[in-house]
Amino acid sequence: MSEVRHNWTKEEVLEIYNKPLMDLLYEAATIHRKQHDPNVVQVSTLLSIKTGGCSEDCGYCPQAARYHTNVEGNDLMTVNQVKAQALRAKESGSSRVCMGAAWRNVKDGEEFDQVLEMVRTINKLDMEVCCTLGMVTENQAQRLAEAGLYAYNHNLDSSEEYYKEVISTRGYQDRLDTIDNVRKTNVTVCSGGIIGMGESAEDRAGMLVALSTLNPQPESTPINALVAVEGTPLEDEKPVEIWDMIRMVATTRIVLPETQVRLSAGRTQMSREGQAMCFFAGANSIFAGDKLLTTPNPDVNEDMKMFKLLGLNPQKPFTKKVQPQTVEAKDSKLEALGEKPKWTRPDHKIERNEAAKQKGKALKV
Repeated sequence: MSEVRHNWTKEEVLEIYNKPLMDLLYEAATIHRKQHDPNVVQVSTLLSIKTGGCSEDCGYCPQAARYHTNVEGNDLMTVNQVKAQALRAKESGSSRVCMGAAWRNVKDGEEFDQVLEMVRTINKLDMEVCCTLGMVTENQAQRLAEAGLYAYNHNLDSSEEYYKEVISTRGYQDRLDTIDNVRKTNVTVCSGGIIGMGESAEDRAGMLVALSTLNPQPESTPINALVAVEGTPLEDEKPVEIWDMIRMVATTRIVLPETQVRLSAGRTQMSREGQAMCFFAGANSIFAGDKLLTTPNPDVNEDMKMFKLLGLNPQKPFTKKVQPQTVEAKDSKLEALGEKPKWTRPDHKIERNEAAKQKGKALKV
C-alpha cells in the first residue's frame, strides 16, 4: 500500500516503527521505488542569513539569546552576499537554497523587504528557494509567493505532547497556523522534526501523525538528528543511534509516501553505510555544505564522492513542481499590512531551559 492517507493513528505508526528492521526496510523501499526515482537525491544548501539573538527558548537551539553557546551572531546578510553564496551552492551541485533567519516571526518592514529581494534574486538563478523565518501571516506568505518562493520550512519539531518539554515560548498551534497560512499560497510546505531530544518512540509516531493528517501532506519533511550543543538545555543528550535514524526515515517514507524525506542535521555522526541505508529506506534529499545554520555538516566534496560510490544523481531543480514566477517589487500588487499578530506565548516553564538560561546569564556577566 502506498496511497496517501490522512487518518493514521499513533498506534498504527508505532507498529510500523517497531517492525523487524528487514521487514520495515523492505516495505519502505518498495513504496519509495513506486513514488520516487531511488537513484536521485536532491542536494540543498542551508544558509543562515541572520544568525543568533533569537528570543525563543527552543531547548535544542544554539541561536537562542538566553543561552551561552559561543555562536557568533550576525545581522541580516545583504542581497549580494546571499547571491554569491547561492552561486557557489549551484556550482557545487545544489538545486535548492534554504535561507534561515533566527526570528520568532516575520515582521513587516525593511528587513522583510530585503528577504523578498533575496528570494527574487535566487529564483532568477533557476534555483528552488526555501525560507525558514519563523511564524508568518497569510499576507506575508502571499508576498513571499509573489517574489518567487518555492518552499517554506516550518518544523513541528516533535509530537504536540513532547513539544511542551522542549519549547515554552510559542504554542504548537502556531506552527500549524503558519503552515495553514503558507497553504493558502502556491508555495510548497517543508515540515519535519528532530529526534534525539529525549522523546519516546510514541512521540516520534505522534509527530508523524500530525504531519500525515495535514491535507495535503508536506511536500518535504526533514528528519534531523539532534546535534547537542554545549550551553543549550539539551547539551547532555546522547547522539541518536543510526538504527533509530533509519527506522524514522523508513517510517516517514511509509506514512508520507509522496513526500521528499530530507536527511538533515546529524549527518556528520553517520557513516556512509548508515546514510546509504537511509537512502534505501526512503530518504531522497540532503543538505550540503560545511554548516547547517550553526552546526557542522559533511563537506560537499565528500557528499559527491558518496553519491558516486552509491550511484546517486543530484536532482534537478523544479522536478516536482514548476518554477514560480517572480513579480518585481515595483510591480507588486501586495503591500505590507503592518500586522501585529498575537502569536502564542504559553506560560509554563521548562526546568532544564530555565537552568540553561541562568547558566547563560552567569557566563555572560
